[in-house]
Amino acid sequence: MDVTASPLSPRRKTRQIAVGSVKVGGDAPISVQSMTTTKTADVEGTLQQIYALAGEGADIVRCTCNEVAAAEGLAQIVPRSPVPIVADIHFHVEMALAALEAGVQGLRLNPGNLRKPEEIKLVASEARDRGVPIRIGVNAGSLHPDIYERFGGATPEALVESARLELAYFEEVDFHDVKISVKASSVATMIAAYRLASETFDHPLHLGVTEAGPLPGGLLKGTAGIATLLAEGIGDTLRYSLTADPVEEARAGRTLLEVLGLRERKGLDLIACPSCGRAEVDVIKIANEAQDALSALNLPIQVAVMGCVVNGPGEARHADLGIAAGKKRGHLFIKGQIVRVVKEDEMVEALVDEAKKIVAEGVEARLAARDRGAEAEAEADRAMLLDDRGADVNHARERIEKIRRRAEG
Repeated sequence: MDVTASPLSPRRKTRQIAVGSVKVGGDAPISVQSMTTTKTADVEGTLQQIYALAGEGADIVRCTCNEVAAAEGLAQIVPRSPVPIVADIHFHVEMALAALEAGVQGLRLNPGNLRKPEEIKLVASEARDRGVPIRIGVNAGSLHPDIYERFGGATPEALVESARLELAYFEEVDFHDVKISVKASSVATMIAAYRLASETFDHPLHLGVTEAGPLPGGLLKGTAGIATLLAEGIGDTLRYSLTADPVEEARAGRTLLEVLGLRERKGLDLIACPSCGRAEVDVIKIANEAQDALSALNLPIQVAVMGCVVNGPGEARHADLGIAAGKKRGHLFIKGQIVRVVKEDEMVEALVDEAKKIVAEGVEARLAARDRGAEAEAEADRAMLLDDRGADVNHARERIEKIRRRAEG
């Protein structure tokens, strides 16, 4: 996939910071974040979750640092983590300083909770001296009471103003390695806040709909907000905030970036038709079986499962590999070209076998190895299906006759 050829709006130019080895902003790839749900003092349990998140596409992982035991845990976690670790700080300046001592690669401060200017500037100074970036994590649910009252609620303007005030404290101590988030649980408010933030700051923006909730609603809300902004060129890193296993957050973030063409495909992308009256097989069942079988292989490939041999290969010709179902048979195709005809009960097995070969040998090699008689077999199946249904399924012939009568006057 050529991620440089995206039809989305051009990405907004921002400053670039480094969260450990991960660059954020500028021309760096948009990164995926998540947060552990374990007690940070549980070093082995937290590391296990961090590895699981990294395996599903998380580039950066945040851990809470709310007590001394958590900071001590971070000192052991950071050197063993496969990805940079950000410490989540809410109320205690001591915990921010302790997390820096533990060697974290980033801090997240909530302006609504850590409010004393001298404490904010102290943390910024310590982070500056260590080269550790800070995220100004504004949240609609924890705005400073003065800002909330001044703006009449958690409005987009209030969220951006909170970030602006925090940034001013940082600038007083010459600290500039900052990224900003202005999250809200309302998708509409979140979108408006980030649009305003993108006009106000040149710092990288961390996208997210906060407290989105459990699946599937939380996933829909998160996608509605994050995808809208990414399509407009806004955003440098993101996190889905789901009431679910955090692995779901990492998986969702990575998948979103892949389907938008903003990151190279890392794993399977299975597309399937929604099924209709022309389908000769249980498309949903076959698609689910193929999803399970192919997901286990974690191959970076796009696979299509189509219920109709008449239109399927053409509709999914962009897929690396696909199968279109006819009567008791399936047409296996690569980039829209029929390469083999298989029995209905062998369709999933054939997809798995061919997917492995495509990844190992390449598309051109597999096309060269195709069954030379497969296209003729497939055409016979298509003709039989059209004949069985009594007409062409798209009513093209009927339309052509009407066009001719109109043209003849």
